[in-house]
Amino acid sequence: MSTRIHLVIDEADKARYRRQAEREGKSLGAWLRAAAEERLRRAEDRPDLRDAAALERFFEACDARETGREPDWGEQKRIIATSRTAGLEPT
Repeated sequence: MSTRIHLVIDEADKARYRRQAEREGKSLGAWLRAAAEERLRRAEDRPDLRDAAALERFFEACDARETGREPDWGEQKRIIATSRTAGLEPT
């Protein structure tokens, strides 16, 4: 079953949304529904990190995905300093 939603937006935004919908070959309503669905999909793809166990799983997945060695802080500072001056003319 479908239901109607009343959405209050200013005229300028409505015109922008309608133009984009027309460029995509959609009605304004179809375009707004697609935008809402896309936003929901992006939100669902992000990990929920509200508790310690979820955060631990997130970091474990990151560690499993990455390869190599992370430089220690002294080495990292040297890398940053070198990148700041790379390509600059000697003064």
